Amino acid sequence: MLMSGDKAPDFRALDGGGREVSLRDFRGKKVVLYFYPRDNTSGCTREACDFRDNMTRLVRRKTAVIGVSPDSVASHEKFSTKLNLPFTLVSDPSHQIAEAYGVWVEKNLYGKKSMGIERSTFLIDGDGTILRIFRKVKVVGHVDEVLEALSAKG
Repeated sequence: MLMSGDKAPDFRALDGGGREVSLRDFRGKKVVLYFYPRDNTSGCTREACDFRDNMTRLVRRKTAVIGVSPDSVASHEKFSTKLNLPFTLVSDPSHQIAEAYGVWVEKNLYGKKSMGIERSTFLIDGDGTILRIFRKVKVVGHVDEVLEALSAKG
């Protein structure tokens, strides 16, 4: 399991525009890498909008935002356009990125077990080192927690 101080696993994947994106592309900037279960669901929409609405504060801290879910490139494109998201959404249909970060987990909903994304956020520095990990994220107030952690890390 990844911990603060570990190197963040690099990845190459397509974003909502069909462009190849790598974590390495963001070297020199802090990155908020957040994993969410699914486009167009209430919690995921709220989380994306909270990051969108705080982009000015994040950019001031030289921080980029990348959202990752198993949804398709086309789904990300529609979701991003609909919500006017000013950050990158990465498609991870094979769960390789989620598995590398340890967030593809067994979930139990009303007694039914299935695999899915554990809503999680990784704060990564400009050199690719994990500064902080937020697991089992509760959407309400999460962006404020991230901003507070960014302020504490300088």
